[in-house]
Amino acid sequence: MVSSIAASPVKWTPRDLKLRGFKVYAVNQPCTTEPRFTRRDCYKVILLTTKARLHYGHQSWELDGTYLLFFNPHIPYAMEMQGDLRHGYISLFTEEFITSLDRSESLLQSPLFKIGSSPLFQLPEAQVPFMNGIFQKMLAEQEADYPFKGELIRTYLQLAIHEALHLQPAETLLQHHTAAARLAARFLETLEQQFPIENPEQTLELKTAQEFADRLAVHVNHLNKAVKEITGKPTSAHLTNRITDEAKALLQHTSWSVADISYCLGFAYPTYFNNFFKKQTGTTPLAYRRAA
Repeated sequence: MVSSIAASPVKWTPRDLKLRGFKVYAVNQPCTTEPRFTRRDCYKVILLTTKARLHYGHQSWELDGTYLLFFNPHIPYAMEMQGDLRHGYISLFTEEFITSLDRSESLLQSPLFKIGSSPLFQLPEAQVPFMNGIFQKMLAEQEADYPFKGELIRTYLQLAIHEALHLQPAETLLQHHTAAARLAARFLETLEQQFPIENPEQTLELKTAQEFADRLAVHVNHLNKAVKEITGKPTSAHLTNRITDEAKALLQHTSWSVADISYCLGFAYPTYFNNFFKKQTGTTPLAYRRAA
């Protein structure tokens, strides 16, 4: 049985989220809907007990247990449920909501939300009741009349984030203080700022490592070395993977022609895009659209 994690009997709209900057709801239901890649204009912190397969960008994980999940709004995801029930809580929030406590660092630079990081942490069984309590308090405060409930909810949300950081090795959390890590983070954030593509007239401004190096005012060799050192992948691989992910999303979720999509993604001719896409996925854009 399969489902998108976004499905829930509780309905919400982007307008609701923008008015308040935060929303949380409980999930405890059978899973009956089809999986789909979902992108929205908010971050998500999710506590979920489930057996499923998670697809996040171009990566996939098998889940069986209780997890904290951290979803970046720039990356599409889907979840194929392999059990009859799921249980947990989903919180959605804007960057403005969480950064209103005078936090200067972008969430995209956080060890939990930055591009290329793992979005999930399996919780030890002893820690599950504590995390359940945090989300239950957020849910209760959301419905309360307390005039400072926004500040209290932010505190609970940050507590959940710090609990996840406790599960990471200390050296992982300290990496972003190095010059190479800062440059790699700037590259990844600049890359993500070009996405998602929202209309056929929009096109990628930066498409090569040299163009990114020029924008970041560094030598291209220095950029390539820093990105490879921190992420384990060369700059070209990040560009290829991100363009491929965007191509898949546009083929699945728009009715734009292949020519329009190729133009948006910076290809001079549709045949160049067809060759690129087939090399990365093993299939043509039209065949991928039909299958999706």
